Amino acid sequence: MAGRIIMRTGEALVEADEAWSAAEPEVVIGELDGPVGYAIANLIGDQVKGHSRVWAILNSDVQVRPATLMVSKYTAPNPRYTNILMGTVQAAIANAVLDSVRAGDIPKGKVNSVGIIVAVWLDPSVADEKTKIDHDVLFQTHREATRKAIHKAMNNEPSIDWLLKNQKKISHYYHDLGKQGDL
Repeated sequence: MAGRIIMRTGEALVEADEAWSAAEPEVVIGELDGPVGYAIANLIGDQVKGHSRVWAILNSDVQVRPATLMVSKYTAPNPRYTNILMGTVQAAIANAVLDSVRAGDIPKGKVNSVGIIVAVWLDPSVADEKTKIDHDVLFQTHREATRKAIHKAMNNEPSIDWLLKNQKKISHYYHDLGKQGDL
């Protein structure tokens, strides 16, 4: 069994062809008897309108291990958005957590002692009734992005050496758009 996992962080971006399909989760992983566990307890006990915190579940009555709390990064504007977030995306995140255990990124022997917080971003356009959503595509992008974010967190990626080597080659997308006057 692995040693204590105090706190690991990761993020990822996965997109399909459709803009609404983008998934950009940010994860925090750590021991339930440490800062991550305390954060989970505080978040689940301090619900905020429009930013509900819910467990990642495969379906009602089937919570995954490690305990994984979803936190929305965007204020839910209507029931459609909420239902997609707490349906398709919730199931995708739950499956990604189990994929991460299966792949060995999260040690199986640690699943009852660590917890995960996933900050979830769902494109606001899914709230619009006119937007045609392919739930399979949305499920796949959020599953893959969450799995990738967990992998990066548990493997301390990107490494500081990679970051230092590539710092000048990488420019933030929205920074570039702002310079071009597109924002």
